[in-house]
Amino acid sequence: MSLRQPYSGSQRKLVLAFDVGTTFSGISYSILDPGEVPEIRGVTRYPAQEHVGGDSKIPTVIQYDKQGRVQAVGAEALQETVEEIAEEEEWPPRTEWFKLHLRPKTKSASHVTQTIPPLPEGKTATEVFADFLRYLYQCARTYIEETHANGVDLWRNLESRTDFVLTHPNGWEGAQQSLMRRAAVLAGLIPDSPAGQRRLSFVTEGEASLHFCISSGLTTEAIKQGKGILIVDAGGGTIDISAYKQASQDIKSFEEMAAPQCHFQGSIFVTNNAKSYLEKFLKGSRFVNDIPYITKVFDKTTKLRFRNAEDAQFIKFGGIRDKDPALNIRSGQLKLLGTDVAAFFEPSVECIANSIEQQRAASKTAIASVFLVGGFAASDWLFNNLKDRFSAYGLDISRPDSHVNKAVADGAISFYLDHFVGARVSKHAYGTNYAAVFQPNNPEHIARMSQKFVASDGRVLISGAFDVILPKACPLSEVQEFRQSYCLMSRNRTDLQSVSSSIRCYRGENTNPRWLDVDRKMYSTLCVVTADTSQVPVPLCYSINSNSMYYRIEIDIILSFGMTELKAQIAWNENGVEKRSPAEIVYEPDELTHN
Repeated sequence: MSLRQPYSGSQRKLVLAFDVGTTFSGISYSILDPGEVPEIRGVTRYPAQEHVGGDSKIPTVIQYDKQGRVQAVGAEALQETVEEIAEEEEWPPRTEWFKLHLRPKTKSASHVTQTIPPLPEGKTATEVFADFLRYLYQCARTYIEETHANGVDLWRNLESRTDFVLTHPNGWEGAQQSLMRRAAVLAGLIPDSPAGQRRLSFVTEGEASLHFCISSGLTTEAIKQGKGILIVDAGGGTIDISAYKQASQDIKSFEEMAAPQCHFQGSIFVTNNAKSYLEKFLKGSRFVNDIPYITKVFDKTTKLRFRNAEDAQFIKFGGIRDKDPALNIRSGQLKLLGTDVAAFFEPSVECIANSIEQQRAASKTAIASVFLVGGFAASDWLFNNLKDRFSAYGLDISRPDSHVNKAVADGAISFYLDHFVGARVSKHAYGTNYAAVFQPNNPEHIARMSQKFVASDGRVLISGAFDVILPKACPLSEVQEFRQSYCLMSRNRTDLQSVSSSIRCYRGENTNPRWLDVDRKMYSTLCVVTADTSQVPVPLCYSINSNSMYYRIEIDIILSFGMTELKAQIAWNENGVEKRSPAEIVYEPDELTHN
C-alpha cells in the first residue's frame, strides 16, 4: 500500500533526481499532476546501452579531447570506436572517479588522494561535474520525449517547471553542496538566481536509501517491532551508514538515532588494493605493463564473482601463449589465492562492520535490521561476511532483491515527495570563534597571555576561543534553531555597517571544544555569515576604562539544520523588529565577544 499522498500543487511539475556516483550514475523522475498520486520512474535507456533492457545506470566517465571539449560520456566513452579515436588523436585518459575530487579535505579522506586519477588539465572538479550533469539532463530529456505520449510537448511544457534533487555522500557538507550548486548552474539545469536556487535541493545518499527502503516496503517488519533500522549504502567510492527509527505511531515519520557516517572504503578501494598487490607480485616480470588491464579485468569479473576465500580465483587477461608458472600464469590466466582476494576486501568489510557497531552503540533504540544497498551491495562476499558476523547479535542483514544500484536515485525522488525524515542528528560541533573576557586566575587564560588585547570598550580579552552553538550528536528537528548572542565594537561607525562571522566546524573527539589552538587540525570554516547593518541604529558608548568613545552592535548567530543543508543566519534588532541575513561565503571576519 502506498504511503504517498496526491500531489497538492496547482501546476503540473517535473522532478528530476541525479545520483552521480563515483563509478555509476542514475536518473529517476516523477511527473506531478495536481490531485494525482505521483509515481517514481527511472531512466532505463541511455546512449550506447539501448541493447541492454532495463539498464538503470551508466558509467560515470567522460572523454575529453586535447582542447578540453567533451567528446563522449557514459557508455559512449567506453565504445571501441571512441577508444580508437582517442588513441589516434592522443586525447587524455578518460576522466573517472572525478566526484571524489569534491570530497571534504578531512584526515579520514587523506588516503583518497593517492587513489583517484587527476582531473584533466585546465579543468576543475566543478566544471567536470557540470559536464556530466549536462549529459544526464540530456539523457533524461531524450528518454521522457521518447517514452511518454506527446513527449516533446510534455518536456517543452515542463522544462521551466522542473525541480532537481542531487544526492551526495553523508560526509558532504555546505562547501560540497555549494560546488554542486555552481555545477548545476554551469550545466544549465537552473538559472543563477534566488528563484533558480530554490529549484535545487540536496539529500544524503543514506537518507535517500532510507526513502527507497520505506517506499519499497522493506522496513515494515522492523517498524512493527518498534526497533531501529540501519541503512548501509555501499557505493563505488563511499560507504554511507545511517541509523533511523520511527518517530511516533505515524509510519511516515522517521528520525535519525545517531550522527550518520561516511567512509572512503567503497568498491574502488578493493580494486585499488588488488592493483597494489599486482604491482608487487608482477614487479620485474614481462607482465608489468599489463597490470592496468589485469586490474580492469579483476574489477569487472573476479571481484564481482568472489564468494569463497578457500577457492582459488582467476583473472583471464591474455591468450594461450601468456604463461609463467612461477607467477601462477597459464594460458593468459592469473591464479590468485582466495585468501589474497579476501585481503583486498578486508579494509572495506572491517570499516562497515566497525561502523555498524558504532551506530548500534550510539543508538538508544535497539537496531533490528540492516539494509545493504548500493552497487557494492551486489558483492556476495561483502554481504555474507556481514551476515555471518552479525547474525549472533540478532541483526537481520538484508539487501533488496533487485536494482540495489538504483536505490539512491529513486530514494531521492521519494525524499522530495514523501519527506519521511523529520529529525536529524548533528554530525559535528558547530560554532564560531570569539574573544573571551580575560580571567587572571584562569589557567587556560594565563597560558594564552600572548593572545591578550584591549577591546574598544576597555575590557581585556583573550582571542582564539571557540563557542559551540550547535553541539555534536545533538538531536534536532527541522524547525529547531540554535542561537547565541554576540557584540561587535569599533571606534569607527562605518566598520559596523556590515557584520560577518565565520561558522566553524569541530570534527574531533573532544566533547567540550573551547580553544582553536587545541586539536587545531580538527577545526575548519564552513561558511561566513554576513549581514548589511547599515540601517541599524548603533549607539555611541563611553568607555570608563579607556576614557574613549566607541560604537557597539549586538547580533545573534543562528544555526538550523532544517532539511539536509545546514543553514546559518545573523539576526539583529532594527527599530524593534528582528531582521535576518542568509549565509554567504565571503571572507574571514573579526572575532566576536559575548554579549
